[in-house]
Amino acid sequence: MFFHEHPYKPFIFEDTEKLIVGTLPPPRFSTGELIKQDVDFCYGSYYNSLWLYLNMIHHLDLEFENTNKAIEQRKNFLHKHKIGVCDIVDSCTRVKIDASDLGMQNIQLRDLIGYLNKYPKVHTLLFTGGNSKNGPEYFFRKHLKEYELKLELVSNEIPRVHQFELYHTKPDEAPHFKEIIGSVKNDKRIIKTVSLTSPSGSANRAIGSNPLYKQRKQENSKYNTFDFRVEQYSQWF
Repeated sequence: MFFHEHPYKPFIFEDTEKLIVGTLPPPRFSTGELIKQDVDFCYGSYYNSLWLYLNMIHHLDLEFENTNKAIEQRKNFLHKHKIGVCDIVDSCTRVKIDASDLGMQNIQLRDLIGYLNKYPKVHTLLFTGGNSKNGPEYFFRKHLKEYELKLELVSNEIPRVHQFELYHTKPDEAPHFKEIIGSVKNDKRIIKTVSLTSPSGSANRAIGSNPLYKQRKQENSKYNTFDFRVEQYSQWF
């Protein structure tokens, strides 16, 4: 049995307004067996295209190799745009050593609500995947139940958008005690969640059956799944 622990602490700072939320990087990021094209940072896998999308959307001229410069480029972008990263899975065990979300067992989640309380400027969570089993939205829904909270649908179009109301929660008495300081109006936050199409190649088949993708493909035969994600991600990044 392989113990798969997240190799990175949450990358959040005082001015963070949006959080990218996934599950776990591939096991090689935890064992230190990176390949040359990996970047030793959040979403640095050569086989995960998140930074490719952001590179195209913002014309970043990023390096895609295992260098300190590549890491600093990504950190600088996140700081500049007030975006943090806090994957929801802290650790799990695996029978097979791979990056499959479905292969995760004995899953330990991070206290994302705790981080939201600690960083009050965060107003949007960007899930790198939807509500399929062991996806980031799936786990977040489970996490919300611990705090007696739930998502409300805002838009059912892909990417689906939800929201929930968050009050300041007293850490030593969570999840069953909600401490309201002052008026309810001043202490309630509306947190929006966006379930983006996964940046991993495994989501390409699902994109192929998407009506909007089919429409774009009919309009332009050169349109592909990469273009589809860039179009989608550009709305939220």
